[in-house]
Amino acid sequence: MIMRASTRTAVATTAFLSGRAGAFLSSGGLWRHEGISRANTARCLSMEAEREKVGFIGLGIMGTGMASNLIKGGRDVIVWNRTASKAADFSKRTGCETAATPKEVVEQCSITYSMLSTPEAASEVFFDPHDGVLAGLSKGKCLVDCATLQVEDMQDMYSEAIGRGAKFLEAPVSGSKGPAAAGQLVFLCGGDEDLFERASEDLDLMGKASHYLGPAGKGTEMKLVVNMIMSTMLVSVAEGMCLGDSLGLSSDSLIEILGQGAMASPMVALKGPLMAKKDYSSNFPLKHAQKDMRFALGLGDKAAQALPVAAAANAEYLRAKKNHADDDFCAVVEALRSKPEKINSNL
Repeated sequence: MIMRASTRTAVATTAFLSGRAGAFLSSGGLWRHEGISRANTARCLSMEAEREKVGFIGLGIMGTGMASNLIKGGRDVIVWNRTASKAADFSKRTGCETAATPKEVVEQCSITYSMLSTPEAASEVFFDPHDGVLAGLSKGKCLVDCATLQVEDMQDMYSEAIGRGAKFLEAPVSGSKGPAAAGQLVFLCGGDEDLFERASEDLDLMGKASHYLGPAGKGTEMKLVVNMIMSTMLVSVAEGMCLGDSLGLSSDSLIEILGQGAMASPMVALKGPLMAKKDYSSNFPLKHAQKDMRFALGLGDKAAQALPVAAAANAEYLRAKKNHADDDFCAVVEALRSKPEKINSNL
């Protein structure tokens, strides 16, 4: 695995360099001096990146912040969104260009990023034979997809891209609305390693770290494992809070105590108070969390790996989804607040 830390959180060495100039060897992390200083190489690559047009497809909860950070970083960005009015509003706020179709974005840009919410949306936008993303791909074009889809989806996109002479990198992210806006995402990448190096400056603008994990599909596998762990942990926290409530214990005290011990984490600190207040303003919609749980359980089936705890957590997301699909995933606590007829009957 290759890990690249953002220039905001690491020493400024590889963050502004890519394999295009032959200045950095990703395998060993060694500089190859070819008559070009580190500073000059970085300046040359940065100037090149600023001149080329960068596409961004999908301005939803995540894409808006990501595209904004590319623009703040000096990129010449062209955007497209399924809801055209949202792209127009974004253009007015940021001064970026808009395109009429995904195909136009890809045709006008040397590298295009996409962030679409569901496999269904991605399929519609990518595979439209007339105006879709793939219809605009040609030799030398680069495509980086940042959505959380199924492994097979990413592998299909990779095959379609290379079949057209283009390069493809999957780069699903760890992080939600807040980190996307703050440029603090973590990119989990698979596919074309040269493109991973080329896209490094853009990834640094949008995130705090990026990891290259291997062939297409490996980034998505890691993302689904990470989200499965996160969502399962949140159910456990919600369950503990509900038990505390039933015993007359203070939720504020519970959250404070958790923060002082081994369970201390940003998720407990952020989601605990929101669950206590029943504030489910969406940063990561529950329906998307449940989608990722479903995909992760599917991976478990294919790998013949039992996932009993994740399966039990997924059942609670399914119950909560009936009334809270568009709310934040911490609304899963509402499934646990409802009282089933039989409680712990097997104990």
